[in-house]
Amino acid sequence: MSAIAKVEPGSSPVQIRHNNSQRLTTVTASVVSGATLIDVAKEVQAQLDTIQPPDGYSITLDSSKSTNSTFSSLYWMLLLSIVLVYMVMASQFESLYGPFIIMFSLPPTFIGAIFGLWVTHRTINMNSVMGMIMLMGIVVNNAIVLVDYTNQLRKRGSPLSEALIEAGKVRSRPILMTTATTVLAMLPLVIGFGEGAESQAPMATVVAFGLTLSTMVTLVLVPVVYTLLDGAAHAIRRRFKKSAPPSLPADPTTSA
Repeated sequence: MSAIAKVEPGSSPVQIRHNNSQRLTTVTASVVSGATLIDVAKEVQAQLDTIQPPDGYSITLDSSKSTNSTFSSLYWMLLLSIVLVYMVMASQFESLYGPFIIMFSLPPTFIGAIFGLWVTHRTINMNSVMGMIMLMGIVVNNAIVLVDYTNQLRKRGSPLSEALIEAGKVRSRPILMTTATTVLAMLPLVIGFGEGAESQAPMATVVAFGLTLSTMVTLVLVPVVYTLLDGAAHAIRRRFKKSAPPSLPADPTTSA
């Protein structure tokens, strides 16, 4: 080495990274418990804005960009899950009418999820959005059981009001049992028991509160929506029958 170079002790980076042909140095930090990544990113960005880097240097906060991209993808996944749930129910019911009634059980789910996060002082993060995506396939089960049994009773000749009352009596117990088992299984995570439970607590909170409120509202809201839409459908059919032109009588003088 002494024949071709002069060796001197010194310090240098262990690894040299480049991005777009520019040298890159990464500084990482972890978020402490009780703080959210979005709030920490805002505070860090506010501090970075007060720093004037030397010529040829720049400072970029990468976590905010990746977080926004991830949230955008999750929101699209949430919308896609709603569409897919409706398509699957439409194919199973072989109708667009029944699944449309069942979809009315979703708005109370979002209300219950937001209320649960507010009560527990938790925020909307990636885990909580993932919990909402999970709920899309869970909460519709209760409404499916109720609407499907109502349709069966109507096919047997029962009037709409009697079919809805009978379906509520027969199906309320399995609906409540399914909800209770799911919510009770989520309670340890909601409370925060166990190592690592804090990271999964927002998801469990969304599932527990969203499913609870959706179940209570489904037993009342779905029959009401079913009745209103059925009445509207009958009114539309009667209007079309009245507006249809009367058929002309056959000419008795015309022979085959």
